[in-house]
Amino acid sequence: MQRAGEVVRTAQGLAIVRCPGEDHVDIGAQVVDESLDTVGRVVDVFGPVSRPYLAVSTAPDVPLAGLLGTKLYAR
Repeated sequence: MQRAGEVVRTAQGLAIVRCPGEDHVDIGAQVVDESLDTVGRVVDVFGPVSRPYLAVSTAPDVPLAGLLGTKLYAR
């Protein structure tokens, strides 16, 4: 598994994840939390090349507000 980053905010129904470095997961990658529960899929990569952001569309049963500060990983 690859570390995707940490959820830093929510916007327009998406979880915004800050990547730890230049390497980022690809669009369409499945994202899970530390207990390997599915959170959603990456729908966009944006921001600076040195530390980009990921926009993650969450699964219907995942509350967005509860994700703030959560570390996510790509499967």
